[in-house]
Parts: sequence; C-alpha cells; structure tokens
Amino acid sequence: MKKILALAVVMGLAGCLSQDNTTPTVAGNQPTQPSEVPTPTVQASEFSLANGCYGLQSASNRQYVKPAAERYGAGAATSAERFTLRPTELGKYLLYGRDRQMVTAQGSSIVASAEPSDAAVWTASFDRKSGFYRFTSASGRFLTLDDEAGLVLGIDSGEASQFKLMADKDCVAYPEMPVAMEGEPYKGKGGNQPIIGFADTHTHMGMSSEMSLAGNVGPSAGGVLYGEVVHRFGVPHALGDCAEFHGPNGIRDANNILEADPTGRHDTKGWPTFVDWPRRNFLTHQVMYHKWVERAWRAGLRVMVNHGTNIAALCRVGQTYAGKPQADCDDMGVATKQVKYLYDVQDYIDAQFGGPGKGWYRIVRSPAEAREVAAQGKLAVILGVEVAQVFNCGVTFLPDGSEVRKCTPESIDQEIEKLWELGVRHVYPFHDIDSSLGGAGIFIGDVMNFLNFLDTGGFFKTTECRAFPKDEPHVREPGAVMTPNIPGSGNDPLTQLLFEAAGGKAPLYPPGVRCNARTITDLGMYAIKAMMKRGFVIDIDHSEYHSKDMMLALAETMDPPYPMASSHDAHGGLTSDQAIRMLRAGGVIYPYKGNGTKHKEFLQKLKFWRTKAGVDNTLLGLGYGADANGFGGHPGPRGGNAKPVEYPFTLFRGEGWGPRYQSLPPMKVDLLKIPESGKFWHIDEVGMAHYGMVADFVEEVRLEGGSEAIDALYNSAEVYVRMWENAYYRNNPR
Repeated sequence: MKKILALAVVMGLAGCLSQDNTTPTVAGNQPTQPSEVPTPTVQASEFSLANGCYGLQSASNRQYVKPAAERYGAGAATSAERFTLRPTELGKYLLYGRDRQMVTAQGSSIVASAEPSDAAVWTASFDRKSGFYRFTSASGRFLTLDDEAGLVLGIDSGEASQFKLMADKDCVAYPEMPVAMEGEPYKGKGGNQPIIGFADTHTHMGMSSEMSLAGNVGPSAGGVLYGEVVHRFGVPHALGDCAEFHGPNGIRDANNILEADPTGRHDTKGWPTFVDWPRRNFLTHQVMYHKWVERAWRAGLRVMVNHGTNIAALCRVGQTYAGKPQADCDDMGVATKQVKYLYDVQDYIDAQFGGPGKGWYRIVRSPAEAREVAAQGKLAVILGVEVAQVFNCGVTFLPDGSEVRKCTPESIDQEIEKLWELGVRHVYPFHDIDSSLGGAGIFIGDVMNFLNFLDTGGFFKTTECRAFPKDEPHVREPGAVMTPNIPGSGNDPLTQLLFEAAGGKAPLYPPGVRCNARTITDLGMYAIKAMMKRGFVIDIDHSEYHSKDMMLALAETMDPPYPMASSHDAHGGLTSDQAIRMLRAGGVIYPYKGNGTKHKEFLQKLKFWRTKAGVDNTLLGLGYGADANGFGGHPGPRGGNAKPVEYPFTLFRGEGWGPRYQSLPPMKVDLLKIPESGKFWHIDEVGMAHYGMVADFVEEVRLEGGSEAIDALYNSAEVYVRMWENAYYRNNPR
C-alpha cells in the first residue's frame, strides 16, 4: 500500500519532478548564461548525468531522498532534495545539494559535508533495461534509501540500491569559473574544407602543480608553479590558495626572482577573489585552467599545440627555491608525464560534457583527425615536446675540452618511437641548453649561461653572429650580449646556488652580441633526419642561429622541401633571409602572442617575407604561440590611445567580419566576471592575465587590423594543418 500511495503522489506531482530520465536538464554554472554548460545528452548512461539536476527516487520503495537538514531521509516528491551531479571523473560524481552540502560516506553511515573528499565521490552504473542507476562508494558499498534510516550504505546490489533519477531545474550549481559567453560554438564546413579558426602553436597546458587527476604524480617545474588545469573537485581546489607552494604572503614565490624583487609579496588567495593573481607577469601561477581555455575555444581557437616541457637545471633550481626536493626534474620524464596528463584533461572535459568523446578538447594524431575535429567545431590538440635534453641527449663537457654524450643513434630511434606512440607530433630538437645534438640559441646571456653550466658543466662558447639583412624586418635578432655576471643580488637562493655550482668561475667574452659557437652535431643531424622520416613537425625555434641555416639547407635538399615551424618568436634569432627560406619551403612562422597592436605589426612583416619568397598571399595565416605556463610572459594592454574594447561585443558579426563569417552563429562575449566575488578582468586594464583573455584579444585584433587581420587570424589553423600535412604524409598513410 505504501508503494502504491507513493506512486500516486509522484504521478500527481509530475510538474514538480519530471520522470523522463533520458533528457536531463543541465544545471547551469551561471543561470543567466546557459551557453556555458554542456548540451543535454539524449541517450541516458552513467555519463549523461553530468552537471544535471535531479531528485533521487528509490526503485525499491518509491521514496525520495530528502535534504541534508532532514538527514537525507525518505519522503514524498514534495520534500525531495534536488542534487547537481558534478562529475569528478568519467562516470563518477559528487551529489551536491541545494544547501551546498554533499552526500558523503562515513563508515556505514551517510553524512553531509561542505567540502568534497574521496568519501563524497560516487561511481554511477546504469541499467539500460530498467533505466535505474546505482551509486557505489569508494569502499565498494551501495547507496541505499531505507524507509526509516534514510540514505545508508548497503551491500545489497538488488532493487534496494537502485535509483530512478528525476530530472528537475531547481538546483544550485557547483562552483565553477564562468566563461561569460553566449552562443553556439560554430562547426566547420566538413573535413575536406578549409578550417575557419585560429591556432596557438606553442603552449604548456600540461604544466601543473599536480600532473594527475589521481594526485600522485607530483608537480611540474620543480614545484614553483601553483594551480591545476583540472581538478576533480573543481575550481576552488584547482585555483585555491597558493600559500603551500609560495609560502605565507608569497615569500617563496620564484616569480620574485623573475621580477628581480627578492622581497616581493602577494595575496595567496585564489578562488573566488583572485586579489593578486593571475596576472600577466605572475608566471608562477596557473593561466590555463580549462574554463579559460574553453573561452578561447568558443571564440574560434581550433588548433592548439601543447608541449611537454622542462629544463632540468632550472627545475633543480625550482626544487631548491620551492622546498620540494622530491619533484621530478628529468627532462623526458617530466615532459612525458605532462603529455600523459593531457589525456587526463581530455577525459575530465569529456566527463563534464556527458561522456567519452563528448567534450570540446580532442587530442589528435594526424592532420586528418585535426580536420575532422575542427569540422565538428571542437579543438584539435596536437601534442609536442620542448625540453633541453630531448631524446635523453644530454651532454657533459669535460675540463680537457672533450664531451660525454648521453645518447646514441639507436637510443634516439627508440625515444622517437616512444614519443610517436604516445601521440607526440611536434618536437623541438633544441631548447635553451646545449646537448649532444648541438647548441641552443642564445637570447638571454647571463641566465642561460649559468643554467648551461649547471646542466652540462660548461659555459657557452661563442662566436660572431653572421651578417644578416639589417634593413629588413626580422622575427628576432640573433644572439645576446654575454657577460661574466651572475644574475641576482647575491642574497637569493638562485644566486647562491649558481655561486656554489660555478665555484667562482666566470667566462670572459668579447664585447657585443655573440652567438653560440656550438652548432648541430653529427648526432643532431641524425636525429633531425630521423624526425623527418617519421613525419614530425620540427620546430626551428631555440636552435642556434647558424644551426637554423643548416636545418633549412637540409630541408631544401628534399623534394618538395621539408616545412619547418617557428612557433613562438624564434629564440636564438630568425632573420629576414631565414624567414623567407622557411616560407618558401611551406613552413609556418607565428610569433609570441602579443596584443592586437603587435598582431597587426607582425602581419605586415609576414606579408613582406611572403612577397619576397614568392608565396601566394591568397591564404595569409597568422596565429600565435602564447607560451602559456611557459615562464615567457604575456602581453599587456595596448595603451591609452587605443580604441577601447567595449563589453559585451559580438564575434562574427559587424565591422571587420567578412562574408564567410555570416554563416557562423554569433558569439556574444561579455566581461569575464566571477559572481561570487565581483572579480573581473578587462583586457584594456590587465592585458592577458590568463588564457581566457584570448577571446578578448580577438576583439583587439579586429579593432587594430580590421578584416585583413581577422582573416589572417582565422586562417592560421588551416595554414598550420597544411604545413603538418606536408610533413606527415611523406611517410605516413592518409
């Protein structure tokens, strides 16, 4: 009789709790911005509950779970709690009530908790035949609704542990970073049509204070960078308080050294107030939280190259400064962990959007996959590696002038295959430090020189930089002024470490700008040829200036010439003559991400080089390399004389947006503001404080460069993929 009465109550209150569990209503992160949340999933599954709003009805007694204030008791639909089911991983959820409490296991009992924990994570399973769900605790026990005791933990896997999820709208959203955009992200015209969208060809989304959702891998960068790209328990934990990493008031923040202010301090609190960080010059704080990257994707980011990165010597300095001696500093080890972490990132975003393959973040292994993903309107993520000792090819310089190489042709082949199997497709042969493969391009003399000493036992040997056309635009002038000075004041840990490591030694250099005398070695040539044979995108940045000539000469011997990439401002130098050769061979040159003014200025340089190279300007593409999380710095505001960015603005409509954008759905971009605190970021005031400002940068590009600059930006994904195709399909099947 009790079950019959309960069923009658449910039927009479159908307007309160819908019984259709195949089309759940999604709980919005911000109720006024429905475009920020995943699209409802039609096919019910253990994944389709993501961020949905539900009442929980027992399949056994037809009672509903009541709020925590009523001890999660059993009751009628009118007294039911509505839960937001917040994914922590694929198929795992927090049950988040309207009172902001979570259903949590405690022994054999159920309690309410305000803070998430492993005990609050529930694994969902779905019975397609009955349409019922089960929720299992970390201990393997089943969530059960008892008539008298309410929610309890049981061991029975029968009807008593089954729930029907009743879709509703009256939920409280789990805390999350807004994206402040309205509109449907556009899709492509098909895999065989040019990609409309822009490319970031150099970034480090794997750089994180923890490189695993499980929380057992450890930090990147020796522990100096605080903040995570994703976290099982969301933004309050991914971007919380950095005091554990940076010390009270930020006294151990390595950014104090980068800013040459050893006494620097900052407010360590993050979410939701973010008083002092993120900031464009606070490089030791996470800037690529996934919701910020989502904002860029919604604005048209369609290709992103994410590099696993490390410099062992710099990492060891970070270990010392951050007090984290356990942090891994092996170049290839850290880079591999970061790349693997990006698969976790993909899974996490999939979990938020309804299951495997549902998310907007898709790792691709071939140009064809990139085109398919872009056609779906998603972000094609290409994996790369940028480390000092790539392929474990470190080198030690001995006092007698000889060197000990740490790799062989055979070991290089093995490492290439490992990276290929992992999905890596874009590689830097050189990065900041000399290796067995050759010399690094010098662009900051003092700091790089002492890192080189820490890593190899030798300072840079230098030579004059060859002559280049000084009356023509360059990407970056080669070389740097070299001095024997050790950076810093002498009182900070970095300086002390360098004093001790160098033993008081300091090299002497002629005055003026110098280039690295070490060019590509025989092992380096072997590695580059092996990468070409495999079909990698080879990045010419960070190689020694004269080595770039050697790499281009090798590429030009092939038919057709092998294209190379310069993805973030050509560290070590790239002059007009080299840029012309690169473009003639089908290569891509994208600068460090600047603001809208810098983008327009670089576009004029690119047009000059393309004209001299005899390259057709029909498809003029200009993307950028943000180097986000890469300790490279980010652009500031354009200045007081610039035409201001006015919020909200609409992408793909209005002045500067030509005919090809009119078929794309408009995207409204508002000021990125956190409702919980009122914190906001205006690009005219803060520049690129974090990656979410990329959407605002697009408006800067329109204001500064008009339709020509917009078209070049939105051609850049296509231009990169064409270059990749030219490299990849030489020896790989289509």
